[in-house]
Amino acid sequence: MKNGETFFTEKRTMRMPAYTLWENMLFWPTALDEGKLAAAVAGKTILITGASSGIGEQLAYVLGRCQVHLLLVARREEKLRQIKAEIERDGARVSVCGADLRDPAQLEAFLAFLHEQSGGIDIVVSNAGLSIRRPIMDSLERYHDFTRTMAINYFAPVKILLSLTEQLARNKGQIVNVSTINTSLLPLPYWAAYQASKAAFDTWFRSAAPEWSAKGIATTSIYLPLVRTPMILPTAAYRSMPAMSAEHAARLIAKSLYTKRTTIRPWWLLWGELASLFGRGLWERLLPRLLRKRGE
Repeated sequence: MKNGETFFTEKRTMRMPAYTLWENMLFWPTALDEGKLAAAVAGKTILITGASSGIGEQLAYVLGRCQVHLLLVARREEKLRQIKAEIERDGARVSVCGADLRDPAQLEAFLAFLHEQSGGIDIVVSNAGLSIRRPIMDSLERYHDFTRTMAINYFAPVKILLSLTEQLARNKGQIVNVSTINTSLLPLPYWAAYQASKAAFDTWFRSAAPEWSAKGIATTSIYLPLVRTPMILPTAAYRSMPAMSAEHAARLIAKSLYTKRTTIRPWWLLWGELASLFGRGLWERLLPRLLRKRGE
C-alpha cells in the first residue's frame, strides 16, 4: 500500500490513509486483485457482522463494488441504512438488520432474518467485537463487563455459525474469523475480559475448522494487529501507537475471499510468539513489580 494510494470506482473514491515509517515497515502492502475478487463472490450472499463502522464498514464498501448480496448487521441501524444507500448506487444489493447481538432476543430475531434469505448464506465474515480495558481492581463490581464481552466475542458468533453451518455446507461456503494477534501472545494486564473472549472463540473456531473443511466449508483466521477504528479511541495510549488502517484490514479480508488462505497474520508475529514462549517466566516475574511501581 502506497501512501495516499487512491482506488477509484464508478461512484466512490477510497483514499488509503498515509502510514508512518514504522507502520509501513509493520504493515506490508496488500495487493487486491479486484477482478479475481469479483469473480469469486459474484452472485453470493455475504454476511458481515459489526458492519456500521471500522473494518466491517470498509469491507462492505469494497465488496459493494461486486455483484453480491450483502447482509449487514450492527446495533446502529440508521448508520447501516446510510451505508446501504451509498453501496446500492454501485449496483450491489444490500439488506440490513439492526441488532445488538449480546441480547438473546435480538440475536434470535437476527437468526430468523438470516434464515429468510433466499438461497442461504455463502460467506460469513465474523467481525463484530467488543474491547474493554479495565484493571481487575476496578472490575470487582463489574461482572457484567465479562459477560457482555463473552456474549459478543464468543457466544454470539458461535450461535450464528452453528445456525448457518448446514447452509454453508450446502453452498460450499467460507467463514472468515477476524481475530487478533493477542491470541498468540502473552496476555496483558487490564485486558482480561477482551483477551479471554477472543482466545475462546479463536480456539473454538480452529477446533471446528477441520470438521467444516470436511463438509466443504473453507475457513480463514485473520490475526490483525492494532487497527485504527472507533473501538480503540477510549484507550489514550493507542493514539500514538502504530496501527493498521481499517481500509487495509478490509483489503486483507477481501483478498482472503479468493485466495482461501486458512491463516493470515503479520510477518513479524512469529517473533512475538517466540518471545512469549521463551520470555514468559521473566515476564511474569517483572510485570508485577512494574505494576506495583506504577501504583505507588
